Amino acid sequence: MEIWTEKYRPHSLNDIVGQKEIIQRIKSFVSSKSMPHLLFAGPAGIGKTTTSLAIARDLFGENWKNCFLEINASDESGIPVIRGKVKDFARTRTLKDIPFKIILLDEADALTSSAQHALRRTMEKYASTCRFILDCNYSSKIIDPIQSRCAVFRFKPLTKEDVIEYLNKIYKTEFPGIYNHNFSSPVVNTIAELVNGDVRKAVNLFQSVCASHMELVKQGKLDNFTPELVYEVASYANPADIKKLIETALKGNLKSSMNSVMSIIYNYGLSGVDLLKQMQSVIIDYEGIEDVKKLEMIDKIAECEFRLVEGADPYIQIQALLAQFMLK
Repeated sequence: MEIWTEKYRPHSLNDIVGQKEIIQRIKSFVSSKSMPHLLFAGPAGIGKTTTSLAIARDLFGENWKNCFLEINASDESGIPVIRGKVKDFARTRTLKDIPFKIILLDEADALTSSAQHALRRTMEKYASTCRFILDCNYSSKIIDPIQSRCAVFRFKPLTKEDVIEYLNKIYKTEFPGIYNHNFSSPVVNTIAELVNGDVRKAVNLFQSVCASHMELVKQGKLDNFTPELVYEVASYANPADIKKLIETALKGNLKSSMNSVMSIIYNYGLSGVDLLKQMQSVIIDYEGIEDVKKLEMIDKIAECEFRLVEGADPYIQIQALLAQFMLK
């Protein structure tokens, strides 16, 4: 079975979902067959690398690989890579009508400071024959001399609607005649809510859910897609269970709430930190709690998370957290 993140990766700028303003500006570069060095910054899984590959395909056509070099800076982050592989590729001209090649430095924020200074000089020296695209999660880790030489584009997490649109496209292509009903909208909504704008995570989760669903159908155990299946596959607790846990604690039922904690952790395979993150998310959207109370609860969750990260026992710390909820 193919990995859907690669199978359905957009090949052209026209196929990219989301980032409309950024894509529109980049299309103007492609249409003019001229572009500056580019710096793409933003969280993982939102289209930075895909956009870079689409630029190369749209500019150079079928033989784009001859004019494009991709380097993962987290694997090759030192000066030898910049002075060797990058420099050798940058100083050769392309045979196409496009006067430059493209080098993509993925995860560029992993480059050492000395490597970035070497890169700055290379970008200056070979600007006539090569353009650089730097992808990074944190633009603050890129030195100012490089940032000043690039057009900076800050990618945002995809909206829930964009993720739903992308998943529906995959569904219609992957299962054209197997199911005679539309993909359950609650399931799409659930996936879109869980991934927080990370479309790569959404597609991976969607593939896992579809595979699990097909297997359950073969066994005669399931007829339709359900949000519960998404939670199970994603090892993510049902928000209704988290809400019930919080309600039980606020009512002062210590033993019942602690039993619920054990049940949620064992049933869903959550770590203590994962459970705290879900509790924080549920509390923010909880309509039955005053805002001041919410702030106090989130503050206690933050303290508990800090202790867990430092190595404290998750069960004791979460039980202590619930006890604090009851005392407020």
